[in-house]
Amino acid sequence: MINIFEAAETVKMITQENLDVRTITMGISLLDQIDSNIDRLCENIYEKITNKAQNLVKVGSEIEKEYGIPIVNKRISVTPIGLIGASACKSEEDYVKIASTLDRAAKATSVNFLGGFSAIVSKGMTRAEETLIRSIPQALSETDFVCSSINVGSTKTGIDMDAIRLVGSIILETAEKTKEQDSIGCAKLVIFCNAPDDNPFMAGAFHGVSEGDTVINVGVSGPGVVKTALEQVRGESFEILCETIKKTAFKVTRVGQLVAQEASRRLNTPFGIVDLSLAPTPAMGDSVAEILEEIGVDYCGAPGTTAALALLNDQVKKGGVMASSYVGGLSGAFIPVSEDQGMIKAVTSGALSLEKLEAMTCVCSVGLDMIAIPGDTKASTISGIIADECAIGCVNQKTTAVRLIPVIGKGVGESAHFGGLLGEAPIMPVSRFGCDRFIERKGRIPAPIHSFKN
Repeated sequence: MINIFEAAETVKMITQENLDVRTITMGISLLDQIDSNIDRLCENIYEKITNKAQNLVKVGSEIEKEYGIPIVNKRISVTPIGLIGASACKSEEDYVKIASTLDRAAKATSVNFLGGFSAIVSKGMTRAEETLIRSIPQALSETDFVCSSINVGSTKTGIDMDAIRLVGSIILETAEKTKEQDSIGCAKLVIFCNAPDDNPFMAGAFHGVSEGDTVINVGVSGPGVVKTALEQVRGESFEILCETIKKTAFKVTRVGQLVAQEASRRLNTPFGIVDLSLAPTPAMGDSVAEILEEIGVDYCGAPGTTAALALLNDQVKKGGVMASSYVGGLSGAFIPVSEDQGMIKAVTSGALSLEKLEAMTCVCSVGLDMIAIPGDTKASTISGIIADECAIGCVNQKTTAVRLIPVIGKGVGESAHFGGLLGEAPIMPVSRFGCDRFIERKGRIPAPIHSFKN
């Protein structure tokens, strides 16, 4: 039973501390819609999505009004299209046609994003999956709401270096095709190692093949709430610091659990997971970097930052799992650059480098996220950065991801402007030393020895 004090506390979190439900995401399986004819397949995909998700936005808005909880986005994820289009798609143009169908369905249902234009190639690529990957630049440049992801490695299978070599050039091509908008197409493309099946956050959301026909996953966020709580225990011991983060994460997760259960009931769709992720926005006071500074570092990126982030990530998860039996997705702390004012300040002040960010990804919940780099960066360098990040995920049995944005026509000292939740990003320098000979090797990096658990 919620008492009046807890109710008032939740109202304060919402009105003053930027607490929000970042997304209600409906996952939809398209496995039963597969057809060898591309036109019939597109028709099947459109019909199922618009049928299943026709009330998603309406229900989300109703919950938002009734409970006074901001629900920022309503989204859809679908089965990886690399699987769904394998029989019908003979060319890149066929996959682009599916992407256009997904975009049409997103507009018909009025959702903010639709994820799942994806391929799972952690051990190797089929002909169809390689064709999908090659179609991504055109697909993302011609659609508005479609998001794409590629899983190129896992702890169990190792790292597909052929796929990593390919995606380096695909990212550059996507940047070129959307250069008039500061290469924003790359903001809708993320490269994963150990991608989860139930992630509600874009651009990496897809509906895993182990999921049911439909599911409701909710992502809740509250960096501002955590920062405000830590201001009350400034200078206290690590024990009190950790307890404060856990208790705050518990309260934030309970809000997500309430919204998830209500959405599940009203949409007659099974509840999947609550993803408790401290996902920042460009709004003042909604920054993960500022939480780390409140813990005690002068700037995000200073010595001690990685330890502070590890502490934060762990305590967030500990608090979340006590609040819901089904915490999943990417739960923890996100460290995107463009979406976090504290991160932007740290980069522009010289405190935070790409190399320090890579170290921080060893202990955060995702990886190198929303990082703008010079537009003349070589494809092999991009592939090398992705390989490094995948190695961290593969060896440490965690999800890691890369969302790099080579901004065509811009260099270090300039900024890319994306607008909305994506914000803006200072362009960060990359190493001037190359890795061509490493990336040109064919094959895959084997799974680490500790992958053999059976």
